[in-house]
Amino acid sequence: MVPYNDYSIRPLLESDLRMVLQWRNSERVRANSFSDERIEWDSHYAWFCRLQTNPAHRYYVVELGNKPIGVVYFRNIDGTNKKCEWGLYLGETTAPRGSGTIMGALGLSTAFGHLGIRKICAEVLAFNVPSVRLHERLGFLQEGCLSRHVWKNGKFEDVVLYSIFSEDWAAQQEGMTRIPE
Repeated sequence: MVPYNDYSIRPLLESDLRMVLQWRNSERVRANSFSDERIEWDSHYAWFCRLQTNPAHRYYVVELGNKPIGVVYFRNIDGTNKKCEWGLYLGETTAPRGSGTIMGALGLSTAFGHLGIRKICAEVLAFNVPSVRLHERLGFLQEGCLSRHVWKNGKFEDVVLYSIFSEDWAAQQEGMTRIPE
């Protein structure tokens, strides 16, 4: 078993950019993202620079020990309504089984605690079964489905809408202290 407290979350840094660009451009991440276009360095760096001045978007790196393994992000943070959208991706394929769940748990705790968010919304490509299961395991509830909503894989794909509230996360996180190897 890998202890939950061996994982940590920190803000995305400029020194992470080359690694994160490799992750974002990997076939595995692009296959399950809304956009499957390859990202060029200049575009990636400009994106990071925009993040630095936009408080409505927060990106974090999750580490196992001192090794970065993935990204959790919050965007369209609405301070008035205390809600946002989120996403995550595991960059390192060698991370232990269950690391995605721990990444999600750290992200949710960060959003509901540090960021003061009340509701987190997610859009998941319906064919991405591991992500669907992850959201359900973390306690997200399905709010709907956008039928044939996104052009992907040569056809229009469904998008599943999920959300979780801070009080539901507080109840859900009990027992999430260890992951299987």
